[in-house]
Amino acid sequence: MENERTKTTVDPKNAHILVVEDNVSNFVLIARLLAFMGVQKCEWKTTGWGVVDFANTMQQVDLILMDLRLPHEDGYDALRQIREDERLSATRVVVVTAHGSQEEMNKAKAAGFDGFLSKPLDADLFPEQIRRILEGEEVWDLGI
Repeated sequence: MENERTKTTVDPKNAHILVVEDNVSNFVLIARLLAFMGVQKCEWKTTGWGVVDFANTMQQVDLILMDLRLPHEDGYDALRQIREDERLSATRVVVVTAHGSQEEMNKAKAAGFDGFLSKPLDADLFPEQIRRILEGEEVWDLGI
């Protein structure tokens, strides 16, 4: 099912990605894997609170990788705000969580996320998963 978020293809070298993640080690791993695949524009936010204001300071946002368990406002609250923002409403938002379960994935789908990746991330699979997402494909992976 194609929606306005999955119509455009973005080359990783031109992608602007926002990672919303409160764990430094997880962010460093994600940033390194993104850099390995050619992503040059990667920003980091440690909480869901104020994510729209932060994202709107970026030149563009092609993908948001969102942890669910965040201080102040969780990933679901942040997604709601993103979808309500005129500039960001069509931005692809993918869950990256340590709480990977079928129930959580179903909840994320129902909430309107565009994909789901479980931690620990598989360094061999992650670049291809991100490439597929940037090509407009939805990736729902429990990592099991």
